[in-house]
Amino acid sequence: MTMRKGRGAVNNMPGRFEQRVTEAVDDGWPQADETPSLQTRAEAEQARRIISRNRSPDVPFDRSINPYRGCEHGCIYCFARPTHSYLNLSPGLDFETRLYYKANAAEALERELRQAAYRCAPIVLGTNTDPYQPLDRRLGITRQLLRVLLEFRHPVSIITKGHHLDRDLDLLKALASDNLVSVCVSLTSLDPALKRRLEPRATGPARRLELIRLLHEAGVPVTVLIAPVIPVLTDPELERLVAAAAHAGADAAGYVLLRLPHEVAPLFRDWLATHYPGQAGRVMAQLQGARGGKDYDSRFGHRMRGGGPFADLIQQRFRVACRRHGLQTRDLRGLDTSRFRPPPAPGDQLALW
Repeated sequence: MTMRKGRGAVNNMPGRFEQRVTEAVDDGWPQADETPSLQTRAEAEQARRIISRNRSPDVPFDRSINPYRGCEHGCIYCFARPTHSYLNLSPGLDFETRLYYKANAAEALERELRQAAYRCAPIVLGTNTDPYQPLDRRLGITRQLLRVLLEFRHPVSIITKGHHLDRDLDLLKALASDNLVSVCVSLTSLDPALKRRLEPRATGPARRLELIRLLHEAGVPVTVLIAPVIPVLTDPELERLVAAAAHAGADAAGYVLLRLPHEVAPLFRDWLATHYPGQAGRVMAQLQGARGGKDYDSRFGHRMRGGGPFADLIQQRFRVACRRHGLQTRDLRGLDTSRFRPPPAPGDQLALW
């Protein structure tokens, strides 16, 4: 497998819907010593609707917004990778380099929130791809969305590992003053070398802990999400991750066992074989033991936590660590929905009174 600096996947495997597949073959001719780097390309989209709905019993919310498709963070374990197959692109390197952004996201959100049939409930930003990935530093779509939500007094929760969320602390403080926001910062490992391989373009662990501290000091409720817990590679850090987050000021904690849906499983196996060949067998054996003998079990109630002795042990260790450091589990339904008020639209005659 070929490693590219700053990229997570080690190949560009075809998506599961492709009818034609090509393979590289060594023809004996000399190869270049260095693999060329891949440049990130971003294309604008016009969204007809921006709020996605779900009925999953595994998550405490029913609506979300993802302003970006694909993610330059390049996390090898990302469960959103298979969505690129719907675009006839690879869940591998294409997912990290062929990005799409919803240029009219703020306008679409305002339009949906003004609909007479809309009923307010917390919206989550970043359920698939990170709303604070590197591309957002330039485009600022997430800030545009937060401005609309603040104007409408609409509750929102954010899931991210991007440190430049601190750019929007002014909006988050204003939302937090009325119990309209919570932030969930994901933390995978405290080992910078392991992080660089797992999440090559994501914020490092020290800066994520700094982000937790900044949010805490700003009065914004913050949860740490230990995700994913990877057998052998990151599970030994579980207690230290919880302790570090609590020390930084986290209010609550959660965790998710490694998920390998669809193409993520072969991508992750290739990554293991490239970076941790001596541990690959142990990692997959432990994971399959928690997934009913398979790489992944998608059943509701199982996909986040798994089952069996290893999964039970992780759950017990997590609960003990949280009790030791005083961390609780936060419910998104605790955000205030009663303050939702659509402001007067431009040209609305009522605005004159």
